[in-house]
Amino acid sequence: MESFLHRGRQPEKNDAADAEAIVEAAQRPTMRFVEPKTEEQQSRSILFRTREQLVNQRTELVKALRAHLYEFGHIAPQGIRYLNRLECFVEDENANLPDLAREICRDLLHRICQLTDRIDALKKKINALSREAEASRRLQTMPGVGPIAALAIETFAPPMETFKCGRDFAAWLGLVPLQKSTGGKQRLGKTSKMGQCDIRPLLIIGAMAVVRWASRKGAPEGSWLARMMPKKPRMLVAIALANKMARGICAMLTKEEDYRNPATVPA
Repeated sequence: MESFLHRGRQPEKNDAADAEAIVEAAQRPTMRFVEPKTEEQQSRSILFRTREQLVNQRTELVKALRAHLYEFGHIAPQGIRYLNRLECFVEDENANLPDLAREICRDLLHRICQLTDRIDALKKKINALSREAEASRRLQTMPGVGPIAALAIETFAPPMETFKCGRDFAAWLGLVPLQKSTGGKQRLGKTSKMGQCDIRPLLIIGAMAVVRWASRKGAPEGSWLARMMPKKPRMLVAIALANKMARGICAMLTKEEDYRNPATVPA
């Protein structure tokens, strides 16, 4: 068989070989292409990225404040909702806290407050944008999908016509199990997470909210949740529900219809 060198080609990786491979791959009939985002979508993606960055910065500061106060015996649970308890420790004049440490902790609290104001302002902007778009309004009719998740889907997801079905959209998000099948035997692992990293967490958070509500109030009789929750762990049910939500979102956007509760739709 004629070698690459005999034909005047180098087997090593280089730009010319990469370009040739891309051209050949693009000519395959099974190749799928992603449509470029519009300038409006790019602008909204910057909005989401900025909000995520500010949330991460605030979380880092809150963790640092908890750690500093822990060194002096002041302990508070994790979470932003317990920030008031940390603030009480700092402002308590009778607390065992040196003046230098108190000054630094007050500075951290001030920076956290500034970040919270900026995050709230961006959230209001997201809520306003989600009310303006028809697709975002339609998506919010689904339980577990709020303004942030609805606008994220409209911003980061390609047109639903790109996918053959809702299952492909769920796989694109990374809401499918890892495939470890071989020898004709099907073995499924944990959720792959090899997909869109902006929409997937929001759908999982929304699904967890639905599961928590159903665990307190009770799932509708005869519904999918009512059958799954007694048999499976709550997190597993939430991931499976997020997968169902993704498939439903694909159908809603494709058919341009509001959400219809399967428990109330006649067979």
